[in-house]
Amino acid sequence: MRFILTISLALDLVLSSAAFAAHPQRPPAKVAQACDRECLRGKISEVLYALVDHNVSQLAVSPTLRVTEDAVEKPLDKVGLVRTVTKLRGYRQDIIDERAQQAVAGVMVEESGAPILLVVRVKLDPQQRLSEVELVTTRSRADGMIYNIDAYSGAPAEAMNLPPRPEQLASRDEMIRIAMFYPRGLSEAKTFNAIGTPFAKDAFRLENGALMAGPGCKFAPGCDDIGNQSLAIFKTLGRVTVRDIIVDERMGIVIMRLSWNQRGPGSDRLTAWEMFKIYDGRIHMVQAWMRLFPPAQDLGGWPIREGIVQP
Repeated sequence: MRFILTISLALDLVLSSAAFAAHPQRPPAKVAQACDRECLRGKISEVLYALVDHNVSQLAVSPTLRVTEDAVEKPLDKVGLVRTVTKLRGYRQDIIDERAQQAVAGVMVEESGAPILLVVRVKLDPQQRLSEVELVTTRSRADGMIYNIDAYSGAPAEAMNLPPRPEQLASRDEMIRIAMFYPRGLSEAKTFNAIGTPFAKDAFRLENGALMAGPGCKFAPGCDDIGNQSLAIFKTLGRVTVRDIIVDERMGIVIMRLSWNQRGPGSDRLTAWEMFKIYDGRIHMVQAWMRLFPPAQDLGGWPIREGIVQP
């Protein structure tokens, strides 16, 4: 009996080996992993260096890649910045949204030797390839109304880049709720305090590098108090539209892409990437990168992101 069992086991082993040789096991399929913080930061860097090198052919792109440069859709290799960017400067502010697989960066670059402010937004597909690239340049005061070029010659604002302790951070939804006080206040055109905007005591705002609200502001009477600063000018700008909301949950930053209603026949519309530093339930800093666009391009060539409730 033991002899028969041994022969049977040996036969099973031979048959199994033959079956494996005929149909070898395939390695398990690789599961696409989300791009983490450093991966997303790297994707922005890849785009920036591709501009400096005047060569975008090595970028990993999705078959459905969509690109806009200053609100105009075009093929990636036809982007003007691919031929004009000559150098990266020291300033760079990143906002990394791992959950949405998006990142936004404001950087200072040289274009044919002249410094300009460049905002880059990228979105990735499940294979970590670029599926959306948005490029917005501000070259002068005529482009952005305010343009303090010297402010972008060095490091980003420290206050935006100090990482809050985990216990200081709110949930993603709560950070968005707090940030939405800001566009709602602009649309109401009264004061931020009038609608209960939760500013920290020393909150301040930078716009295209210039201090426009908070302690030390000299732009206009009363601008040193961001909560009580008059917003009457926004009566002429009209209500604000929120196109995109991107959240850096680790750094406590919410950035929104905003645009305002037309100011009058034939006028341009003010648009902004406006970011908010939020922790301990309050807004501690606001920073905006602004650009004027014709009314037909006020959304920058992109639709309003699904699920956004307008203020």
